[in-house]
Amino acid sequence: MTSLEAGKPQIQAPVVLRKRKLTPLEERQAKQARIAWYLYDFGNSAYASVVLLAVYSAYFQGTVVGGPRGSWLWGLSVGIAMLVVAISSPILGAIADFAGAKKRFLFFFTALSIAFTGMLFFVQKGDIVTGMLFFILAEIGYRAAQVFYDALLPEIAAPDEMSKVSGNGWAIGSAGGFVSLLIVLALILTFKGEFIVRLSMVVTAAFFALSALPLFLLVKEKAVPQPLPPGQNHLTVASQRLRYTFTSVKQFKPFVRFIIAFLIYNDGIIMLLDFAAIIGAVLFGLTQQQLIIVMLIVQVTSVGGAYLFGLVSDRLNSKNALVISLLMLIAIVIVQIFAQSVVLFYILAALAGFALTGVQSVSRTAVGLMCPEGKSAEFYGMFAVAGRTSSFIGPTVYGWLAANAAYWFHEMGYPAKLAEQSGQRVAIASIAVFLLVGLGLLMAIKKTYFEPVREIAD
Repeated sequence: MTSLEAGKPQIQAPVVLRKRKLTPLEERQAKQARIAWYLYDFGNSAYASVVLLAVYSAYFQGTVVGGPRGSWLWGLSVGIAMLVVAISSPILGAIADFAGAKKRFLFFFTALSIAFTGMLFFVQKGDIVTGMLFFILAEIGYRAAQVFYDALLPEIAAPDEMSKVSGNGWAIGSAGGFVSLLIVLALILTFKGEFIVRLSMVVTAAFFALSALPLFLLVKEKAVPQPLPPGQNHLTVASQRLRYTFTSVKQFKPFVRFIIAFLIYNDGIIMLLDFAAIIGAVLFGLTQQQLIIVMLIVQVTSVGGAYLFGLVSDRLNSKNALVISLLMLIAIVIVQIFAQSVVLFYILAALAGFALTGVQSVSRTAVGLMCPEGKSAEFYGMFAVAGRTSSFIGPTVYGWLAANAAYWFHEMGYPAKLAEQSGQRVAIASIAVFLLVGLGLLMAIKKTYFEPVREIAD
């Protein structure tokens, strides 16, 4: 069953299937595949934690560039990378489904991210173009790889297990971010200076590579490559499949509405993540060590958030879990606009880590529940288009607002430091707007569309 029409009943009503009992060997292989899948999340979270959250973002904004312009160029760099992924993900996802090549694409983009994460070591003060270019390539690899990593979820978990497995992945990923930040913090505390900050990029690349290796060795892709029709190549076949997917998507109206809602609330999430360290450094003057400690706290609370919202999703429905976590985030962002205390920033960061992981984990699960059989990479590709498109818009808007508002406040007579801080608060307010609009659209979708496909065993 590979057509969109065949998949439609899976969304509209539960389907009862009989599940063959696995042999001991198959059970062991399935367990190994899940562990390997979890370990990949463990490794790529090191990139997210060190490069995006705690170290390189603040280093680029404050040292490589400096001032409000640093916020603007950081947002632009993130936006460019996301736009490339948004354009390429649907085509590559369709090719991966047709050719049974999800693992091969995953390997290529993982290697790209790891290589250019290590290359960030060479970025020093004033190396703006190099700092942007190497980061953009690393970010493209990281984000594009997630499309194919997520698309493997339906292959290692039954529909009624996806919430649990996805939540476990996020929890273990958060643990990976915690471990990598501890290693980097130990280095920075032991050896002072910018050299160690740059060396942490190499450490992060190695951590990612070692953790990702088991997935490529132990996880076997179940999709069978399909033969090319006469006179066609993978690109033409992918284009035809995508045209069919997008013209047939009207049959999946709840999925489309969910993707639109996700596009908007994910904007706010990516803005919050990509500028977290910059907010801490600009508004509260946090040092590199303090920023890492904040992100360590976030990683701890993220584990709890992934686990708890996985349970909420299983027991109360994925939509309810999303609504609760988004409401938490909106409250946190509103308080952050007016926050003056470093202690309050730490508390808000801890709560944000808890809620953010819930939104991300449950959103990924929702796509797996809604996509028809044989279309996982394409539907996760569409999911990625929404995520990366919003990720292009959000950080670009945030950086533009932060910089231009800072320049305006400075022209109004504010001291340079206060003007930059005021610009950050204006930009933070835009995060709340995106979260509120996304939540409103999500509320309009019936929760029955977030129900899993149940299976029964012999």
